Amino acid sequence: MRLKHVKGAEEIIKKGTYYIENPKEYKGSWNKVFNNNNPIYIEIGMGKGDFIIENALKYPEINFIGIEKFDSVIVRAIQKSNELELYNLKLIRMDAMEIEEVFNKEIDRIYLNFSDPWPKERHAKRRLTSPIFLAKYDLIFKSSANIIMKTDNNPLFEYSLETLKEAGYELLEVTRDLYSEDIADNIATEYEKKFVSRGININRLYGIKPKNN
Repeated sequence: MRLKHVKGAEEIIKKGTYYIENPKEYKGSWNKVFNNNNPIYIEIGMGKGDFIIENALKYPEINFIGIEKFDSVIVRAIQKSNELELYNLKLIRMDAMEIEEVFNKEIDRIYLNFSDPWPKERHAKRRLTSPIFLAKYDLIFKSSANIIMKTDNNPLFEYSLETLKEAGYELLEVTRDLYSEDIADNIATEYEKKFVSRGININRLYGIKPKNN
């Protein structure tokens, strides 16, 4: 999908209230960035920020970091968050492939919401639940690994169930139709709202595994 260019995006991003320009400088010391020792949850591929911002508002006792690689998308999250007082939110522009260069054994949970499915087999390694990425996540989790994923893409979901199991995750929750169940605590993303309005089913999983010391 071609992303629309946003005029002046670079300047808007750099002036973002919660934007971190050089995240690699804080590897291993994100608790100091937030000035507390609260749990840190990250969303990889946060889109326009609805999910991560609403979480930060709802759970002030948790620190949230939204990660997005595209200027034209993260700029919207920055514009939204600039209007709010969110001392537990930071936003990063980066490629997830560099995740272990930014964090070191300090993340408590990863959210993967409607990630690019990379449907061609030759691109499988780019999927955020590929063995390559799961190995990277092992390096950044503080204690037990904790991943929550939502997607409308059924093949990606089935692939993810397989790779997570092979990586040693216990799948505590698995649903192929999220909105047919009790979702009182569910926070929807921008994509999710669109898909649900069109009658598209939403898959969700919650997996954990003990930390390997």
